[in-house]
Amino acid sequence: MKNRLLVLLLTATLIGIAFGCGTTSYDDSSSSATAGASSAIPNLGPAPAVTFQAMDGNTLPLDSLRGKVVLVNFWATWCEPCRAEIPELIEFQNKYASRGFTVLGVAMDQEGKSVVAPFVAKPQFKVNGQNVAMNYPIMIGNDALASQFGGILGLPTSYLISRDGKVVKKTIGIIDGQSVDQMIRKLLSGASDGRS
Repeated sequence: MKNRLLVLLLTATLIGIAFGCGTTSYDDSSSSATAGASSAIPNLGPAPAVTFQAMDGNTLPLDSLRGKVVLVNFWATWCEPCRAEIPELIEFQNKYASRGFTVLGVAMDQEGKSVVAPFVAKPQFKVNGQNVAMNYPIMIGNDALASQFGGILGLPTSYLISRDGKVVKKTIGIIDGQSVDQMIRKLLSGASDGRS
């Protein structure tokens, strides 16, 4: 019986991966992110102690962003759902960067910088009626980095991290912009998760 369950689970995972880069969405904190649900922010555990590599070759430890609210977004240039949510991420960066927030894009393209850099520089995303380029830091990701976040089952996958380095929301697939916006505002205003 255990073997059957394992085979079914593995098959479902492989089917999910085969049919797109994130066509279905999973949000493990959606119940507490909806309006009026609870004023407490969930705590899914500490963010991993990872170091990202920027496109210019410099490194960026995630810990260096302590004190900011960070949305780590794993994506790829070839991923349609990833491209679909980029305008919303650009808007989050526009609205909240001055208040201590940043989106951190982690490109998972196997070709790395050679395909990511021209994609990022091109003003191709419609935001407020204008074509704009991505306006937030882009890092080059790989499987080893993704495994430190527990592995990436589909793209896009996003992790919302509080000022004190706790993961408060994980979404596999396109984010629910309204609930993420609400959580960003709560985190920026200093709302507590109610835990010590």
